[in-house]
Amino acid sequence: MTFRLAENYPVDLYYLMDLSNSMKDDKENLAALGNKIAAEMVNITKNFRLGFGSFVDKVVMPYVSTVPSKLQMPCDGCEPPYSYKNQLKLDRNTSLFEEYVKKARVSGNLDAPEGGFDAIMQAVQCKTQIGWRDQSRKMLLFSTDAGFHFAGDGKLGGIVKPNDGSCHLDGTGKYTEAENQDYPSVSQISTKIRENSINVIFAVTEDQLNVYEKLSKYIEGSEATKLAADSSNIVQVIKNNYQRITSKVEMNTQFAENITVKFMSSCKTGGEKIETKSCEGLSIGDSVTFDIYVSVSDCPAEVSKRSRTFSIYPVGLSEKLEISLDLICECDCEKPDKEQSKSPLCNGNGTFECGQCTCDQGRYGKKCECDGSQSTSDESIALCRNPNSTSQVVCSGRGECVCGRCECLPRRAHSAQKYSGEFCNCDDYSCSYHDNQLCGGHGRCDCGTCKCDEGYEGDSCSCPKSKETCFTSKGLECNGVGVCECGVCKCNATSDYKGPTCEECPTCPGKCEENKNCALCMGFQTGKYTAEDCKKYCQHVTLVDEINEEEVKQRDDLNLCQFSDDEDDCRYFFTYKYVENNNVEVQVQKTKVCPESVNILAIVLGTIGGIVFFGLVLLVIWKIYTTIHDQREFAKFEKETQNAKWDTGENPIYQQATSTFKNPTYAGK
Repeated sequence: MTFRLAENYPVDLYYLMDLSNSMKDDKENLAALGNKIAAEMVNITKNFRLGFGSFVDKVVMPYVSTVPSKLQMPCDGCEPPYSYKNQLKLDRNTSLFEEYVKKARVSGNLDAPEGGFDAIMQAVQCKTQIGWRDQSRKMLLFSTDAGFHFAGDGKLGGIVKPNDGSCHLDGTGKYTEAENQDYPSVSQISTKIRENSINVIFAVTEDQLNVYEKLSKYIEGSEATKLAADSSNIVQVIKNNYQRITSKVEMNTQFAENITVKFMSSCKTGGEKIETKSCEGLSIGDSVTFDIYVSVSDCPAEVSKRSRTFSIYPVGLSEKLEISLDLICECDCEKPDKEQSKSPLCNGNGTFECGQCTCDQGRYGKKCECDGSQSTSDESIALCRNPNSTSQVVCSGRGECVCGRCECLPRRAHSAQKYSGEFCNCDDYSCSYHDNQLCGGHGRCDCGTCKCDEGYEGDSCSCPKSKETCFTSKGLECNGVGVCECGVCKCNATSDYKGPTCEECPTCPGKCEENKNCALCMGFQTGKYTAEDCKKYCQHVTLVDEINEEEVKQRDDLNLCQFSDDEDDCRYFFTYKYVENNNVEVQVQKTKVCPESVNILAIVLGTIGGIVFFGLVLLVIWKIYTTIHDQREFAKFEKETQNAKWDTGENPIYQQATSTFKNPTYAGK
């Protein structure tokens, strides 16, 4: 097979832009660069058309604010939010691109990811509205600064219906099923892009580049490239990616299950051929030759599957090479010496070989019992019409009428699943699924209806008949405050009980707390209840002589409660147990356990006596201490007195009290 890159090959470029408020500056730059984009592409091919679409997100919470004022204007000068809108159909008049981009207004949403997958699905599938040509290189430029929602995210907004992969645009170009269908999956996007031969360029900001590079690995013919923060490099992005896409050819196969296809080529080098299915660096007019080797490892058991058609195509282009394959599956038992011509096992109308009949021309059936000349007669065809159907279509349109009997066709091409029933009116594979299993894995599909195994019921056999999972540890169904449906408790909306068996109630008082007033009034005629209240609300309470705590602990059905009576500070005991319909039976011990009375006089006298006694002991200790201390001081004084000498000698500082003076005048007289 030879591939040649043609000159002026038609190009359809559809610019799909995120118009959330964060892309406002990008939109203005895109409008200014619109003519430059067209000029660059015209230099590459004169057969060029340009279109424009925009997207935001689903108009439901939590993706978009549903406050009435925000639905009208989510931000200053913004357009009301929408999922996807085809602003400009692909057109040769590229000057319209600038006009429509300028006219489009940004909008707003709440969460970070956008609804880009919804937009891609509609832009790919709505061929007429977008204007895709059958013979052209289709390019979808996806521009955003955020991540993307995908299948399953719709549940956050209450949307559970899967995306059907179909076109749903109204007359104004808006996507109408955004609020009814979930986001597409990566697999759906990949399949639709491959079926429509579209090259996708994810032009995203640097912070999102890693995510979209991973995404492009799962989408055939897609590329991820860096976009400037304000989209100012968009012209260069388009030019570079177009040249990268067109300078490379990659071959792929379709409907080649169980067939091995190998490609050998030397690309443009002219050297030794190697195993490869892609060549790069092509220019206009270059040719690349691929040698294709097809092999089949085994032969289908069904003769009808021995004739196959599969296709080889260049990724991103609608051209393809179809190959019809006929498998010749011969065995030793088919050799002429082992054949039985006109065999009685074939009603004399065929050859018996390899355990089955090969019918003569004009004969059909496993034993060649059918005359092919009668297969189109009115009588034979009438036998293949369902008398209970108003359409009267032969074999319900799902089979062929052979020999007055319907031979049902496969449900899909190359599928082992066939329609069933006398008139092929049954589909044994269309029953409800549960946990990704037909009939929940607990039944079989019979003509579109699940026939459940013993112990299961429901449309998808997902409901166990047994209520075992609904009983509490005390043997009550849903704790008496709910009903068991499909093996799961549905608690009463008016009750505060929740949980798998309706036992959880964080705000409910315990049974001990609920019954303590009844225990007081019935057992001791005290508490908040009057005699009338006690008679009215406490009929479930009985009196017993004594409650054995050890016995209560050993029984699973009894629960012990004990409280103090505010009136006399005595403790009282009672037990409760669950009986039928979640009712409670209470037994109260007739006697209370009260603390012993206190002898106040003895305590007072004892206290006073203690104080006096300890006071006397302290005084005696103090007296003994002071006596010993004084004796020590006196002994010390006496010792110092004995050692003193100044009292027996002359005191050096002593002076006489009298003084003697001599008058020299009377000296000697």
